[in-house]
Amino acid sequence: MTAKPVNLTEALQSFTEVYSPRIVARMNDYDVRVAHTRGEHVWHTHADTDEFFLVLDGRFDIAIREADGHEHTVVLHPGDTYVVPRGTEHKPSSPGGSILMFEPTGTLTTGDAVAGEIPAHVDSTAGHDLV
Repeated sequence: MTAKPVNLTEALQSFTEVYSPRIVARMNDYDVRVAHTRGEHVWHTHADTDEFFLVLDGRFDIAIREADGHEHTVVLHPGDTYVVPRGTEHKPSSPGGSILMFEPTGTLTTGDAVAGEIPAHVDSTAGHDLV
């Protein structure tokens, strides 16, 4: 990472893959990542960390599955933020858009536990450096 400013619009224009985040900054032990979103992600959990989302463009939905099996969906629009609490099973989806996330360095996009197979359009990664 460099000490120069990163323009998020330019960062997002530098790649096209969905659910394949790019690391735009590092802060303490956290990565600041941006990603394009389209289609469904996978049901997954992060046992040891909350997950912060900020919608930059489009719409981003997060289906939440409670411990008792009850499901509900949080619908986010540009400018909206939401934190998925650690240990909460969730499944992002989007008709198209882009997001910014704060996650501890090394956190996989598919979490610690995945329900089902990971689709080809979902990159199970701890983020890619911005080129």
